[in-house]
Amino acid sequence: MKSKTYSYVITAFGAAIIAVLAQITIPLPLIPITGQTLAVGLIVTILGTKYGTLSVLLYILLGAIGLPVFSGFSGGFGVLVGPTGGYIIGFLVQAYIMGIYMDKFRTSYLHAIISNIIGMVITLAFGTSWLKFVGDLSWTAAFMGGAAPFIIVGIIKALMAAWLGVLVRKRLESAHLLPQLT
Repeated sequence: MKSKTYSYVITAFGAAIIAVLAQITIPLPLIPITGQTLAVGLIVTILGTKYGTLSVLLYILLGAIGLPVFSGFSGGFGVLVGPTGGYIIGFLVQAYIMGIYMDKFRTSYLHAIISNIIGMVITLAFGTSWLKFVGDLSWTAAFMGGAAPFIIVGIIKALMAAWLGVLVRKRLESAHLLPQLT
């Protein structure tokens, strides 16, 4: 269980979960609501900094080379430089910072909620900033199209990711399937 193969499988599984949940999409005029942020928060809450961040990196790399893992079964480098690219790149920063926080506080529901809300803010900040420049928008327009519609939904997803992530992590730890990951 402490093999490199096991670590690779855990990382790939995390990336796969993100890819699957990315396909849950609610279209909006500029940026859709997707399951990606829920998935990133969930995976990092379960796997911590190293494997959570590696899962997100793998997900981004798979999408960048053209596999249809991004929302709407899209993929390719063009997605990363398009209007949603800032959110996707923000997932990597979200994962790393959330992971550091989660590793420090382990399986506390309160800290998982705090970590996931911090992650939501990070992703929205990256996405809105990128949208402003790529879309040649004012800061107000970028915020109204790229952050405001996602705040309430983001909090709900943060609560869901924290609750489910801590539940799964505790169960995996009790089954001795995660000790080597932290």
